[in-house]
Amino acid sequence: MGKSAYIIFTRLYPLVAQFISLFNKKAHLWIEGRKNIFEHIRNKITADKRKKIWVHCSSLGEFEQGLPLMQELKKKYASHAIVLTFFSPSGYENEKDNKVADYVFYMPMDGLVNARKFFDIVQPCLVVFVKYEFWFYYLNKSKERNIPLLLVSGIFRDSQPFFKWYGDFYRQMLQCFTHLFVQNDDALVLLKSININNASVGGDTRFDRVLEIADNFKPIPTIETFCAGKKVIVAGSTWTDDDEALDHYANTYKDYCFIIAPHDISEERLKECESLYHNSIRYSYLWKPETQNQKVNFNTLLIDNIGMLKYLYKYADICYIGGGFGADGVHNVLEAAVYNKPVIIGPEYEKYFEAVELVEKEGAFSIENALELEELFNELFEDNDLYDYCAAAAGNYVRSKAGATNGVMQYIQEKRLLTN
Repeated sequence: MGKSAYIIFTRLYPLVAQFISLFNKKAHLWIEGRKNIFEHIRNKITADKRKKIWVHCSSLGEFEQGLPLMQELKKKYASHAIVLTFFSPSGYENEKDNKVADYVFYMPMDGLVNARKFFDIVQPCLVVFVKYEFWFYYLNKSKERNIPLLLVSGIFRDSQPFFKWYGDFYRQMLQCFTHLFVQNDDALVLLKSININNASVGGDTRFDRVLEIADNFKPIPTIETFCAGKKVIVAGSTWTDDDEALDHYANTYKDYCFIIAPHDISEERLKECESLYHNSIRYSYLWKPETQNQKVNFNTLLIDNIGMLKYLYKYADICYIGGGFGADGVHNVLEAAVYNKPVIIGPEYEKYFEAVELVEKEGAFSIENALELEELFNELFEDNDLYDYCAAAAGNYVRSKAGATNGVMQYIQEKRLLTN
């Protein structure tokens, strides 16, 4: 897709979102959050004369990834203000009140005029994009104004248009960056193959983030009570295919405790889970007076909120991470592995190097179907030596990858990006 196609895409996207918003809550939030967006940004930010660091995250996962860096920037450059933007409502709506960023906004849709307006208002002295999302006019405007631009925890695959014969327009985006910190050697080799040499392997700041979460674990008394004295399986970010692989085991082993956190917590999806897990109760219903005498009948807890999952893995004996039966692949395995828990995932995980490496280290296992899943559950529960080996492998892998945040901060300090 060349520049003309890109322009068409950026102009059509809001129109399509406008139509979808009539029956889709997420699209509705995307549209509503961008109404009068420049007036909103201007009213919030203009009176603040501090220098601004702009950090952009696509969604909630990228926010978690960028959080360790934002915390360090806040600590070492306290006289600066952090402006955080999101493309997705799932990021903005969950983190609009976070305490790390000084300002949180939706990113206005990319375009020549919008990018100029945004830079005129915010006037950032440093721009950081987390992992991916490459918006041409914003990146180009940063380069045009000689504002340092970093990519943090970048990941690249040869299937991306940067590396195709028709990818010249996309390669121009990469040339806008002052430096690209990528997650692994494969990504670096790909960039060098197209003569992008302002890059280095910086690791993945998600490792720093999950280690921080584990170190600052917050007990959840209701979960402790529900799980007390039982073997516990926590299944996070599940989709329908994941739940259909899990439900027979949950319905059969009624003395075990199952905590299911669907990726989508819409009413429709929760009702689907209730139909699959026969002895289930929603977390929000758990301590209502009318359920107190019935809770003994439930062995499966459905998590109907956002934000709790990263702590739930602590209570697991075994963790299952969803998404591995879908085309997009498995979700975040690190949030579970950091607690020294064996991890089980579906067959689609090759796009995520941390999942690939965790399987290679035998801290995680990939299964193809429900039968394999049940056999693996039983094997891990019955073989203590195997369980201990896999649990240790998972935790050790995460700890071995710490330090990406310090590498980025060292670069910022050595290059004096925020002191010139």
